[in-house]
Amino acid sequence: MRSIAMFLDNEGRIKQFPAKGQAKRAVLAYLAEKFSCDRDYTQKEVNAIISDWHTFDDYFLLRRELIDAGLLGRVRDGSRYWKEQSEELSQDNENVF
Repeated sequence: MRSIAMFLDNEGRIKQFPAKGQAKRAVLAYLAEKFSCDRDYTQKEVNAIISDWHTFDDYFLLRRELIDAGLLGRVRDGSRYWKEQSEELSQDNENVF
């Protein structure tokens, strides 16, 4: 798997979002690590966490991508979010850097 270092600033925030492929998946897995598996989040909390970990001011895009990738789950009305845990995510994170 490719390193995601080129997509992060000096503080570890996502400065550029890859358009596709393994790099995109790796950046999303990195962002998903910022959420705990053992709790639920409100949409406001999800937005705040995502905002803290990127520099290009588009938490809408990143939230949608996390959900579409199966890394975050949510109820239909958006009132509750949670981190999805999978074997694939664990394996992806071992090779991020």
